[in-house]
Amino acid sequence: MKKKFLAGVALVGALALVTTGCGNSSDDAAGGGGGDKTIKVGFAQTGSESGWRSANTESMKKAFTKDKGFDLVFNAADNDPAAQIAAVRSFISQGVDAIVIAPIVSDGWDDVLNEAKTAKIPVVLEDRTTSSADDLYASWVGDDFKKEGETAGKWAAEQYGGKATNMVVLEGTTGSAPANDRAAGFGDAVKGTQIKTIASQTGDFTRDGGKKVMEGFLQKYGVKGINLVFAHNDDMALGAIEAIEAAGGKPGTDINIVSIDGVHDGMQALVDGKINYIVECNPLLGDQAADLVKKVLAGTTVEKKNFATDGAFTQEQAKAVIATRAY
Repeated sequence: MKKKFLAGVALVGALALVTTGCGNSSDDAAGGGGGDKTIKVGFAQTGSESGWRSANTESMKKAFTKDKGFDLVFNAADNDPAAQIAAVRSFISQGVDAIVIAPIVSDGWDDVLNEAKTAKIPVVLEDRTTSSADDLYASWVGDDFKKEGETAGKWAAEQYGGKATNMVVLEGTTGSAPANDRAAGFGDAVKGTQIKTIASQTGDFTRDGGKKVMEGFLQKYGVKGINLVFAHNDDMALGAIEAIEAAGGKPGTDINIVSIDGVHDGMQALVDGKINYIVECNPLLGDQAADLVKKVLAGTTVEKKNFATDGAFTQEQAKAVIATRAY
């Protein structure tokens, strides 16, 4: 009887070893080899408000795949800051290994970031930034929004700054880092020129928002009363084009347009002469974000700020690259 019992224990032990071994093999496969544990990451996206955002989401999903060692928990907050913070709290309660956030607005993050810190879950900011203290997040990767605004403003100053120019501005989401920084950069660049801002209003980075705001500007000033549009992103610029055409104007000629993003539809409008200049904001941040997450979890020292590479395009430059654009 004792021999049978010992034999049974030995069999159970052998089965346990086999089961454990299968578990390790599964983890190895998910982690791309090397015995690395699959990293569970919660990603809190802003929403799907623009072509840029769609490209950004796709880039993140491609970077945080199982075959690259990740288990991605994705949430898009439909541009609702409260919903986004709730999503981050959900990630914390799920016990994810790391959290990536593209903050809808800059303010209001202190409490939930402190909660993540208490739970020892590192946070990487992607695309946008927060006004929170630097020690509440591990790193940030994105584009230099102020430099984008400066680049757009310098071109506008060179082209239109020497003569009286009435400009309207289609702002991004109020309180967001790109809206704040692009406005500041552009304003610095056109300071001292004859470009005058006669109206400025948020279109929330959406095509429909840009169209509605531009319709209001046109009702107030008419096509002849507006010389230049500065749009904080391409989608709002594309909405403005629709409004200008509906009002009987010719975008790019009667009213010049300077925009930021470089998504395909915007670049096509530039090629078609309906937009005059575009400063790129690279949305393909997934690989850099994934690399930062792995380094932070491994205890590797990383830079606090990590910038993507952006370009800028005239019509001729857009014609030369549009066929090979990845977004």
